[in-house]
Amino acid sequence: MKSWKPDLRSTAAIARLRQTLLLFSLAVAVLLAACGTTSSSGGVSSPTALPAPTSPPAAPASLASGAEMAPGEAEPQLPATVVDYQGEQVTITSIERIVSLNGDITEIIFALGMGEYVVGVDSSATYPPERTKMLPNIGYQRRLSAEGILSLNPTLVIGDEAAGPPETLAQIRAAGVPLAITADPPSLDAPQQKIRFVAQALGIPQRGERLAAQVEAEIAAARDLARRITNPPHVLFLYLRGTDVQQVAGRNTAVDVMIAAAGGINAAADAGIVEFKPLSPEVVIAAQPDVLLVLDKGLESVGGVDGLLKIPGLADTPAGMQRRVITLDDLYLLGMGPRTGQALTDLTIAFYDASQGSRP
Repeated sequence: MKSWKPDLRSTAAIARLRQTLLLFSLAVAVLLAACGTTSSSGGVSSPTALPAPTSPPAAPASLASGAEMAPGEAEPQLPATVVDYQGEQVTITSIERIVSLNGDITEIIFALGMGEYVVGVDSSATYPPERTKMLPNIGYQRRLSAEGILSLNPTLVIGDEAAGPPETLAQIRAAGVPLAITADPPSLDAPQQKIRFVAQALGIPQRGERLAAQVEAEIAAARDLARRITNPPHVLFLYLRGTDVQQVAGRNTAVDVMIAAAGGINAAADAGIVEFKPLSPEVVIAAQPDVLLVLDKGLESVGGVDGLLKIPGLADTPAGMQRRVITLDDLYLLGMGPRTGQALTDLTIAFYDASQGSRP
């Protein structure tokens, strides 16, 4: 049996919803860019019934293939200076050879139209797939080797605070290579913050403001859509890597932010869990989720839905009994990158459908 997917109401309605959201967000982005500022709120006219997605929506052209320069927008201006997440100033004099340490940062670089300068990425960099899979791989973002990175002769190494270990970053700094590391807070402000940081480091702040405004508008539109959910489902997020790693995510995590913004209740956080904790029958009993939210790779690692429901306790939950399992791509859901608004829209639509069968 395939994993549960929300009921497909109308293909045409899906297209209309996504077109409305995209046109709205692009219009707001243009207005904000013209004004030189950004807004923390937005709106969208919701349809009478929320349709359900069959797959993640395609990224706008500016995100899929790289942003084009707006009229009058300058070429990269270097040297550029940024302040990293620890308050240190970093000056960048060349972006000819960029090594990106994290998948979200890689996605931002490509969305800004600067992917041609990237010479190395980590294994979490999966978007855009047709470009990232062709680049040298430096390993996983949290277990990086300085030797592998420096062997690519980078003029800039850039990432977020998940990159490490610290010893590797120290070796890169000691080698005299500019290392720009941005904060990555569990917040819906994170995508815009990271976009602006990366754009500043690459000497294209105007392009960064334009992309940040677009993403902010998409997030605002998705949040307005989520307010249609009046019976929020209890959602248990599971981070799975076979039988070796099985965790739930509570407060102070990116997925907690995404669940709440999409109109759901994080069942792990509701049970008092903070950050990531091991999955156990006790946690499952306390959570009693209406929906199980997992990553594509995680579900695959346990043998699909049938394997997932063999994990002790899950089959006896409301979600398990109804086989309500929502799966999304790892970077798409957790990356807090340029596609965050689109991921929120997909999650909201799925939660709306699930809420029709959740607890009263």
